[in-house]
Amino acid sequence: MPNTVLITGCSSGFGEATAHHFADRGWNVVATMRKPEAGGALATRDRVLVTGLDVEDPSSIDAAIAAGIGRFGRIDVLVNNAGFGLFGIFEQTPRAQIAQQFAVNLFGLMDVTRAILPHFRAHRSGVIINVSSGAGVFALPMISLYVASKFALEGFSESLSYELASVGVAVKVVEPGGVTSTRFGERSAAEAGEVERIADYDAFIAGAEAVFAGLRKGRAGATSEEVAEVIFAAATDGTDRLRYVATKDIEPLVRARRETSEDAYMAFMRARVAPKLPA
Repeated sequence: MPNTVLITGCSSGFGEATAHHFADRGWNVVATMRKPEAGGALATRDRVLVTGLDVEDPSSIDAAIAAGIGRFGRIDVLVNNAGFGLFGIFEQTPRAQIAQQFAVNLFGLMDVTRAILPHFRAHRSGVIINVSSGAGVFALPMISLYVASKFALEGFSESLSYELASVGVAVKVVEPGGVTSTRFGERSAAEAGEVERIADYDAFIAGAEAVFAGLRKGRAGATSEEVAEVIFAAATDGTDRLRYVATKDIEPLVRARRETSEDAYMAFMRARVAPKLPA
């Protein structure tokens, strides 16, 4: 019998590409999204079940898992992909937006994970793949809340991996960087446009935007399909490896964080990403 994967956030980006990638390799796929009518080409595939799942709605989580088991008999892999990023100055960001950043990127992921664990424990097997970010390894200006949610995801995943190994369930973390073929940034831009501007930060914001433009210049971001390949490898390699860096563009920053001293790392990052402000 083919294995089955349940993936959150499949309407676009990593989730959509990952659903196609697994289906192309003969897997059954439970492709979930807040609005199933956005399923597009996924909905036409034989081994793909497109169904609703909003990570902020526990009843929809339970229903999606039940639908997947009902259709395919069991679920073998969970890919927690749904997420979005707030972009902007922390002081300007309303508390309600901060709460939603964590509700989607962290608490929703926890709820989906908790809901599927009884099924995994019953079979004494399963793989949970949490899609993190380079911003779960190193911090950048203007995305402090997104960074905070992904740092929390990384710590949660590592700690959870020890617990779940005792019941035969593996936990993996995939860390992509800048990706060009995803609509991830659209919600970020919309959220940033809703905040009340504090003029004292104008020079910093301009400098930060110049930094990001410089980081993007001359760099071809990985595609969502390339990230999907790494997610599939993490699901199928049969190892207890925890973290997978998914795109080459963030490798220098990851090495600086994980392979150098704290002083060397901070000097490297300040030289690279701290905005240059007028004297």
